[in-house]
Amino acid sequence: MFDFVRQHNKIMQFLLVLLIFPSFVLFGIDGYNRFREKGAAVAVVDGQDISQSEWDNALRNETQKIRESMPNIDAKWLDSPEVKYEILERMVRDRLLSTASAKLYLGVSDQRLAQELQKNPTIASLRKPDGSLDIERYKQLLASQGMSPESFEGRMRADLAVQQVIAGVARGSFLPASLKEVSTSAFNEQREIQVQIFKGEDFIREVKSTEEQLNAFYKLHAEEFKSVESADVEYLVLDMPSIEKSVSVSESDLKTYFEQNNAKLAGQEERRASHILITAPKDAPASERDKARAKATELLATIKKDPSSFAELAKKNSQDPVSAAKGGDLDFFTRGSMVKPFEDAAYSLQKGQVSDLVESDFGFHIIKLTDIKALHTPSFQEMRPALEAQVRRQGSQKKFAEAAELFTNLVYEQSDSLKPAADKLKLEIHTLTGISPSSNPTQLGVLKNSKILGALFAKDSVDKKRNTEAVELAPNLLASARIIKYTPARILSYEEVKDKVKVAYERENALALAKKTAVEKQALWKDHSETAHLGSSLIVSRQANEKLNPAVVAAALRVPTSVLPAWTGTDLGDQGYAVVRVSKVLPHNPASVTKGVEDKGDALAQAASAGENLAYYNFLKSTYKVKINAPSPQSGAVVGLK
Repeated sequence: MFDFVRQHNKIMQFLLVLLIFPSFVLFGIDGYNRFREKGAAVAVVDGQDISQSEWDNALRNETQKIRESMPNIDAKWLDSPEVKYEILERMVRDRLLSTASAKLYLGVSDQRLAQELQKNPTIASLRKPDGSLDIERYKQLLASQGMSPESFEGRMRADLAVQQVIAGVARGSFLPASLKEVSTSAFNEQREIQVQIFKGEDFIREVKSTEEQLNAFYKLHAEEFKSVESADVEYLVLDMPSIEKSVSVSESDLKTYFEQNNAKLAGQEERRASHILITAPKDAPASERDKARAKATELLATIKKDPSSFAELAKKNSQDPVSAAKGGDLDFFTRGSMVKPFEDAAYSLQKGQVSDLVESDFGFHIIKLTDIKALHTPSFQEMRPALEAQVRRQGSQKKFAEAAELFTNLVYEQSDSLKPAADKLKLEIHTLTGISPSSNPTQLGVLKNSKILGALFAKDSVDKKRNTEAVELAPNLLASARIIKYTPARILSYEEVKDKVKVAYERENALALAKKTAVEKQALWKDHSETAHLGSSLIVSRQANEKLNPAVVAAALRVPTSVLPAWTGTDLGDQGYAVVRVSKVLPHNPASVTKGVEDKGDALAQAASAGENLAYYNFLKSTYKVKINAPSPQSGAVVGLK
């Protein structure tokens, strides 16, 4: 297909014009744009579509969050169909609960919203000394996240309304005490048992084989003796270190950067001040503010007479609960850290000087400047190593972006070889031999990435030995690969695998003989228990199993105990067959029950609540006609309720 496009691009342009132009006439450019922007509906909730583009955006956002919180996570897992489908199901759930909230007219009062905001630790940290919220810092915090107070509070109000949809069911769920008691008693029950396991390996010597039997076994199990497809490959990697080597930084570049960023490199001047605060909120009655002003004026007059009394007066009179105990000390701060009237006054003072009365939204301040950390502008030579690293990094970023575009184009346009891209970008071509899709990841290096490995063993790459597309393996890391020699999977001949056939035949027949013997012994011992050859007695329960195979414990606990001793057997698959004798049931000892076991009843209650929540959620799906059009990774079928 791509060969035809490359060789007949003029014809393809003409055909595309014929196909596209009439549709523009019929539907209009705007219609095309809307369709492209919206994309196909991957799910529908109450008649409202969730588009493919919405799903793609959610995938990008979620994977970015996960990568930021867990940088070492396997990219293959993030790109798996299961993770993608789980994110879609979460989008459907959020949309469904939001719809139900609106349809059920669930709302949130201003009082409830205020209570929830007070519980938020980040918002709580924005409180002023008088306990009120610093509105300016609150707005700045939200603005840094691209939100206004109105949009944030609206979103929070909507989230709280959505929580009410399920909350009613969860709060109304309960588990009867009698059922809880039955459940915990069953979990705590102990049984004394004896076990004999018949393993296939113990019967290997009894298995004899002829050439004809092995040949027949091979023909029956030929697919099990199949080699995997493999290939010798070459690959090319474009990464930031390879670009940084080619970036040169001149002395003039460094000096220019230093001059342009001198102010930023110097940092900010820091000032240290003490203050006495007489609180008077701006919305307080005029009489209250006048009273506070009079008290502050009186204190200022005292300080003017004796500046050394500032700390003592602050301890006795300042209404700032944090700084008063420290004689009014606020430690060092920079511009932007204090409210503007306070900051303007502090930055206008000389060291040791006391301000006049300063009025702010908090009340009235008397400020004493106690120290100044002057700006330190580092010299060019001091900053040279850091400047060189920064300038080189910036140059590398720009050059990498250009190289990445060139790399991507070259491996696609000249797809029969990696050499043009390697020569143009001065990269080294690497090789690997005998790799397969099932190779150990440690042997694959950068090719362990599922996307590039899948593209490498795709039909077009295998048949035509074409380059894969440029795949982003990580930030600032691209790779492309191609097969230079391919060995397809094949069924190995009998002569090639004769020894393996013999081992497999003996293992299978020994296991069958072990299980046959076990069943016969179980029947014999049940009638003649004195002839039984069993292991020593063990005490097992659902919380203590003596490190036995879980299937053995489960079988022992399923046996009816109306008549003891009782016998049972269980198939352990490749591990053989177990014959179990249950001798007696031990009385329950409450003192031996651990806290974890006591919690099992609570866990059962939680499970019951979760079941009720799920049932109600499924009811909502049915009521509001939820349908997921994307195929489920488990079945590949479209799922949903119509």
